[in-house]
Amino acid sequence: MSKQAWQLWNEGNKAELIDPMLSDSCNADEFSRYMHIGLLCVQEDASDRPAMSSVVLMLKSQNSFLPQPERPAFVGRFMDNLEATASNFSVNEMTLSDVGPR
Repeated sequence: MSKQAWQLWNEGNKAELIDPMLSDSCNADEFSRYMHIGLLCVQEDASDRPAMSSVVLMLKSQNSFLPQPERPAFVGRFMDNLEATASNFSVNEMTLSDVGPR
């Protein structure tokens, strides 16, 4: 999951995360459910994350209740202040490097 997934979830635009090449063959409701489960698995507080046995049940049952996910760990700790500190860091999609003298 990325910062973009969390933003789209909160904006109610989950379907925008579906690859356009797959949009015709992808069930939007099923995709939304899987995205929801994924967000539950990356919540900042580890005690709020579901156990794997619960994840399996969530994936198997379309009728199981899914709690509202909380903010993902990587969004809360790293991404919120990224724009404010971008001049001090080298940033790409995969890493965050703090460049400083030795």
